[in-house]
Amino acid sequence: MYSAPHQVGLDIEALSGICGSISIACWIVVFSPQIIENFRQHSADGLSLIFIVIWLAGDVFNILGAVLQGVIPTMTILAVYYTLADIVLLGQCFYYRGFTLSDAQPTTSDEEAIVDEETEESPLLAHNSTVAKPTSRPTAADADGNRRSSSFSSFHSHLNQVDATHLSPTKPVISSKPTSDPPSVSANTPTSPFRTFLVNTTALILVCAAGALGWFLSTRSSLGQQSHNTAPVLVEETEAIRFDLWGQIFGYLCAVLYLGSRVPQLLLNYRRKSTEGVSMLFFLFACVGNLTYVMSIFAYEPECAKLGREYRTMQCEEGEWNSDYRRYILVNTSWLIGSAGTLLLDMMIFAQFWIYRKNVK
Repeated sequence: MYSAPHQVGLDIEALSGICGSISIACWIVVFSPQIIENFRQHSADGLSLIFIVIWLAGDVFNILGAVLQGVIPTMTILAVYYTLADIVLLGQCFYYRGFTLSDAQPTTSDEEAIVDEETEESPLLAHNSTVAKPTSRPTAADADGNRRSSSFSSFHSHLNQVDATHLSPTKPVISSKPTSDPPSVSANTPTSPFRTFLVNTTALILVCAAGALGWFLSTRSSLGQQSHNTAPVLVEETEAIRFDLWGQIFGYLCAVLYLGSRVPQLLLNYRRKSTEGVSMLFFLFACVGNLTYVMSIFAYEPECAKLGREYRTMQCEEGEWNSDYRRYILVNTSWLIGSAGTLLLDMMIFAQFWIYRKNVK
């Protein structure tokens, strides 16, 4: 007999369950921040449509791979939920931008407005302005006439601006033009980075706590049901981890699409030199969901070790623990590549949030 590696003060099955529950909680709410951001701005220009379309295709292959490979029903149900959420987000983008797959580009009028905008460093005279050139050298008489004409025009303009109603003793000298209220400071003041960090961190902690609490309640419920059953449960044979060819093919196609989906969003942010319209919380939930999903896969306990720990009736044969663990990781390699790879690409998107933070209005 071969004893499984000893874990000190750590239940591998519990760790895998907690990470899996947190991952599920993050993926349930992952699309909500971006949908709310689009609704708040009445626009979806910050999001790449190609990014959503490729992600949707990846979720479809995720469903096919999960069903054929025979993963746990929860992951299959979540894959269906991802697909429906992708469709909702894609429909919102079509609603605000029209039925097109091309990402929004700065229009010519916007570019001209940026070029024509006057700054402190702008010249007083435009480059394309025409200045009348005198045909002959001005004389002293011309200069004296111009001064007289200018003085008369100035006096005439000031005389026209005088309001005669103020000359009456019955009319108080009060400006007839009401002073406009100063603009709201809160409307023009951008959200401070600290406030954004606080809101995002609080939301992330609440979702992770909800996932951990869900695992605790489900485990407690299952233990309560087992306590009512006094008959011993003996398992003679455990279901072997199986490979499904088409399930693996769809799993790797899903991984490739997940990895490729981030590239259009990275390029769009780079062309716009901005991440305006993109919810940071959207990618935060995606990062934590992928990270905890990868951890839940690695925190796997082979069935022989699990049964030996629970019933103390059998132990793993020599080499069985390592063999089952390697086979389990190999079966889930495509899902590991998809999750870990997109996690690295999301870090690049976070870098763009930092680089282009001053360009956000």
